[in-house]
Order: sequence, then structure tokens, then C-alpha cells
Amino acid sequence: MAAPKLNIVPFVSVDSMMKLVLAVGIERFLTELAGYVEEDFRRWEAFDKTPRVASHSHDGVIELMPTSDGTLYGFKYVNGHPKNMRQGLQTVTAFGMLADVGSGYPMLLTEMTILTALRTAATSVVAAKYLAPRGARTMALIGNGAQSEFQATAFKALLGIERIRLYDIDRSASEKVVRNLAGLGLETTICASAEQAVEGAEIITTVTADKQYATILTDNMVGAGVHINAVGGDCPGKTELHRDILLRSDIFVEYPPQTRIEGEIQQLAPDHPVTELWQVMTGKAEGRRGPKQITLFDSVGFATEDFSALRYVRDKLASTGLYEELDLLADPDEPRDLFGMLLRAAKS
Repeated sequence: MAAPKLNIVPFVSVDSMMKLVLAVGIERFLTELAGYVEEDFRRWEAFDKTPRVASHSHDGVIELMPTSDGTLYGFKYVNGHPKNMRQGLQTVTAFGMLADVGSGYPMLLTEMTILTALRTAATSVVAAKYLAPRGARTMALIGNGAQSEFQATAFKALLGIERIRLYDIDRSASEKVVRNLAGLGLETTICASAEQAVEGAEIITTVTADKQYATILTDNMVGAGVHINAVGGDCPGKTELHRDILLRSDIFVEYPPQTRIEGEIQQLAPDHPVTELWQVMTGKAEGRRGPKQITLFDSVGFATEDFSALRYVRDKLASTGLYEELDLLADPDEPRDLFGMLLRAAKS
């Protein structure tokens, strides 16, 4: 990517993002993105960290997710509106920006609806790399909405998952997943219940979106040695797992101050012990210790993961050219003469 004028910001539209993902290849994109996510978790202590800023309403939530490593600053705008699906709208939409800390100038503006789905799946599989039972080949996928195929593809590409057992209260959602994954080398089975879906699964991924307390998994459904990838939920008052499962599990989280508000662990005492994922990746804490251990990744999504995704996309622009030039910033010839720039526009 040629160095643009400072007032011109590379913009990756939805169309460009889709072309970028397909040009790289979905599995390669997920694999490379997971590398960026893990790299940033390993330098966790370098980041500014704050729980996302959330504006809750009866209909859903709108959030801002900022972070910085001191050199780059990134943020994401994202919503979560489960009712949208009934109106033919996306449950989650997002866009994000990457900026230079030194000047404060934006360096990238991009859609992040598709990119968030990819980074969520990449983060799930990075966690599973440290927490899932060795040699796992079967995953139950409960909740078969927009995130499902990304999770399945990521776990196939990076962890070697071969079989996906699907369940959704809407069978047509599961049928959609089967169609979309056809020809990608995964064996897919639609199950009649969540209980049936978890049979024989070493990994259980839950990805539901109802804005309420729910019990997608009950205690009797989770056997010894399972890894649970709890992706859905993620706001106060919304959970997927029965509390007893949490009490039997070793729980791993991204950022405790955020997860205790939004994650499955909001059901537990504020001082219930959890392990931060970055500590496992850097060897400061143990992940999976043995074959009978139940591990739970209480995934809520954190700003560093979006930062990783923004970095990755920006690094891909030079070789693909899949972006537009957006005239986003005022750039007067004389920095102090912004008013004069405005007046001169009338003469051009």
C-alpha cells in the first residue's frame, strides 16, 4: 500500500472485506488472525485496558471498545440486538478504527461486522489451543446463527476438529450451517436436542443470543474432560450455562472486570477464582492440567482482540489493494488556517 496523504484514510468496506477474506482464503485468514490475537495476548501488560463502554436499552446494547498499546490506538463500535433477527436485520453490526498514537491521526477505518465474526472465532480457537483436550475431534455447536460457521471453520483449521454436532431451536438455522460448510471437509450432524448434540463431543461451543438468563447447558450434560467455549450471552442478565457447571469448571477469562459484569461468571460471587487467558499463554498460570478437568472459556470479547484484527487487516492492505481512499481529515496548507481552507473551498 503506497503511503497515503495524511488526510486520506484507507477504508475497508463490507465488499472489500469480503474480497479480502476470500483472496486470502477463509481458513488461512482465520489462522493468521489467530496468530495476531495470540501475539497481543502475550503482550497483554502493554495495553490500556478498560471494560467496554455500554449503553443498554430494552432492545439491546451499543458498545464502544477502546484500547492502545502506546503506539497504536484502536476502537470498535458494536451493537447487540437479538430482536433484529425477527426484522431481517443483523443481531450484531460493527465498525472500527486504528490510529497513530503519536499524531492522533486515523490510519484505518473498516467494517467490523464480518471481521468481528472472524476475530471471535479466532479468539475461541486460540483459547482452545491451551484449554481443550488434546486430540479433540468432535465439537458440539449449540446456537447456529451468524457466528456458527466461523467457529466451525476456525476449529477445523487450527485444532483439527473433524465432526460438528449442531443444535438450534430453529432447525432451519442448523440446515443453513450444513449447506454453508458443505465441501469444507467437516462432517456435520443436525441433532434433535442440545443433550444429543453434546454426546461424544470433547468441545462444546454455545453461541446463543437471547437477551435473558437461559440454561443452554445443564450440569448433567457436561462430562469430565470437556472444554466449554461459551461465546454467547455477554451482557448483564444474559447467560447460557447452569451455575453448577461453573462450580465444577476451571474458568478462564479475558479481562475479569468486564467478564464479571457480562459473562457466565456474573452468576458467581465477585471473588470467585478465575484465570486470565494471557497468563496461561505466557506460562504464568496453568491451562489444561489433565484429561478429567473441565475447562470453561467464558468468552465475552475484549478490545485487544479487535485491535489484533485491525492490525491484521491493515497489514494485508499493501498486498491486496482492497480498500478505498477516504477523505476523512481536514488538511489545510497552513495547519492554523482551517477557516481559510473553508473559504477557499467556495472558490474551487
